[in-house]
Amino acid sequence: MNRTPRILLQARLPLAVVLIVAGVLAGCATVPPPAENLRAAQQAIANAERVEAGRYAAADLSSARTKLASADAAVTEKKMTLAQQFADESRAEAELASAKTAVTKANAVNDEMKRSTGTLVEEMKRGSGDKQ
Repeated sequence: MNRTPRILLQARLPLAVVLIVAGVLAGCATVPPPAENLRAAQQAIANAERVEAGRYAAADLSSARTKLASADAAVTEKKMTLAQQFADESRAEAELASAKTAVTKANAVNDEMKRSTGTLVEEMKRGSGDKQ
């Protein structure tokens, strides 16, 4: 009765060894640098700089630059998964900086339009003689 589990164990042992060796080898395999992720992060930072994110969302843009530098350092250290993560975070931070900049600029335009409309209403009231 004890022979059956022992036979099954002996039959599965070579398979287990093969799977463990394959896992170790896969872990040691070189992963290529995340070049596309790094380019995307660089492009997002360049776009953020172009829309003046340094003026309107400086902290987010600075964070994006820091994370891109961390990604480059991780590539140098051959930590490609970490490099990809930092590059993706950098891109996201740069895109956030661009979005915050767009919102700030849109709000400024909206405020200016409100002031201009108020001025026009006042001028129209003076011109028509209305006193309210």
